[in-house]
Amino acid sequence: MTDMNPDFQYGQQPPQMPQPNVPPVAPVSPQPSYTPQPPVNNYMTPPKPSKKWFVLSIVFITTTLLALGAGGWALYNYFDQKDNVDAKVSTAVTSAVKERADKDAAAFLQKEKQPNRQFAGPDDYGRLSFDYPKTWSIYVDKDTSSGDTYAAYFNPVSVPPVKADTQYALRVTIEQKDYEKVIASYDNLVKDGSLTATAAKADATDGTRLEGSFTKDIRGIAVIFKIRDKTVTLRTDAETFRGDFDALVSTITFNK
Repeated sequence: MTDMNPDFQYGQQPPQMPQPNVPPVAPVSPQPSYTPQPPVNNYMTPPKPSKKWFVLSIVFITTTLLALGAGGWALYNYFDQKDNVDAKVSTAVTSAVKERADKDAAAFLQKEKQPNRQFAGPDDYGRLSFDYPKTWSIYVDKDTSSGDTYAAYFNPVSVPPVKADTQYALRVTIEQKDYEKVIASYDNLVKDGSLTATAAKADATDGTRLEGSFTKDIRGIAVIFKIRDKTVTLRTDAETFRGDFDALVSTITFNK
């Protein structure tokens, strides 16, 4: 065989191969007998919720609900008050505008009445005269041609048809009656309280002033005084004309 070592002799021990330097292995101790262990639960049990956090949550939710409720109530009150304020402001503005308009209208009306006109009665009836607003019209219902009662009616713009229950700004009558008898004709109305009688004066002449209800339809003011042998009565049939009536009475003159 060609691959045999020529130096090898039969009967010789084969050369020893060098052994690797392997560290000695420690002897293995005998294992103790296996004791089975219960299975371990690898899943973590969730912690129980804290009572403190539960209470805090309830408090927070309650507080939030109360805050929302209070906010809603406050908002409602705000809009309600705003509406009320707006309504009050609107009413106040309307009232102020109306008051101003009324004052302007009254001032305009008073200005339109100027200058006054002068009324002059018949000479044989004492020539009664006084100033009256130029915006009033006059109607003479009875003259002195028959020697009876003189009657004239005044009213703004136009004079309505003459009727006992119609209201006029001014009635003027000059009667051929005794002054005391004319005053006595109102005694019952004075006694029952319908009229109040007080002293009056016209052109330095004493007379009587009556105020109150002359009829169920007429509540006004009258002044009655004597001119020679006749009796003069001036009466307004409505409180509306009180100012105009008092003003014209203060300008009365007549022949004594």
